[in-house]
Amino acid sequence: MGYTKTIFLMSLIVFLFGFFGFLIGGEAGMVIALVFAAIGNVTAYWHSDKMVLKYYSATLVDKNSSPELVNSVKEIAAKAGIPAPKTYIIEEEAPNAFATGRNPENAAVAVTRGLLRTLTMRELKGVLAHEIAHIVKRDILISTVSATFAGAISSLATFAMFFGGRGGARGFNPVFAILLAVLAPLAASLIQMAISRSREFEADFNGATYCGDPEALASALAKIDNMARKTIFEKAENRPETAQMMIMSPLSSNGVKNLFSTHPTTHERILRLKNLANTTR
Repeated sequence: MGYTKTIFLMSLIVFLFGFFGFLIGGEAGMVIALVFAAIGNVTAYWHSDKMVLKYYSATLVDKNSSPELVNSVKEIAAKAGIPAPKTYIIEEEAPNAFATGRNPENAAVAVTRGLLRTLTMRELKGVLAHEIAHIVKRDILISTVSATFAGAISSLATFAMFFGGRGGARGFNPVFAILLAVLAPLAASLIQMAISRSREFEADFNGATYCGDPEALASALAKIDNMARKTIFEKAENRPETAQMMIMSPLSSNGVKNLFSTHPTTHERILRLKNLANTTR
């Protein structure tokens, strides 16, 4: 199922690139956009995880530098039946985490320094289990690819603002260019919504199963949500298309933005985890 979703997403990306390329530059623009989409798909499949980790300046750690963190990742990965993913730390005070990689054999888990300072070891294991659940279900490839291409599609909007929409014989049309500049980021958001919010509920459930402690993950989510209101995740703010990769969106979800949120509300996630804890007692 994971590969089916990935193929669908990549096909959709090729279509959108070609469509917006045509609107911006006619047939020639469509051909150029399709070529870039094809190259981008291959690059994203093999290297998008490295690109995201590099963007966040994530540092690879091992048993010597972060023994508790690395051992916890290995322990939970063993329970989930997958190889231990590489472990990274991001020097950001905002507590958050994400997983990336094209498959369980080439996966990584990244946590912020703020997360390590905020959570107890019990809560941290709940977060790690959530991220490993994404790896097991192969959510991470489609998340990383969508994050990479959402940014690329948004770049088309910037191009349209500077060069206008030509669309073959229509010529320069500043109104059309502005309209395209609005529609392209919207399309990028819809791509990310292709990854349903239900995926986060599923990762919460499976993660709680792996660590055997639903209340630990619920407590971690409450702390992360509380801290997120006080601390800005600077790199995520500058690259909003990666927000859907995090265990909790680091962006504001008020008003219209909430309609395009890739995460369910923290309250609902905690409620489900507490109900799960009650049923497993």
